[in-house]
Amino acid sequence: MNFEELLFQAKMGDEKATEQVLKMYQPLLVKNALVNGAFDEDLYQELLLETLKCINNFRKLK
Repeated sequence: MNFEELLFQAKMGDEKATEQVLKMYQPLLVKNALVNGAFDEDLYQELLLETLKCINNFRKLK
């Protein structure tokens, strides 16, 4: 399955697909949740929410 199909399935509510997308982006989310070398849990949660919003707003380009 390609990434576009995975995103579409996640958008349609497939929990396994959503988990797979989040797992793919976890290193980037963790990296961006570091503030002065310390992990900011609240920031990480906000980044997760924004990622979920992006999944929900996903649409195929023609």
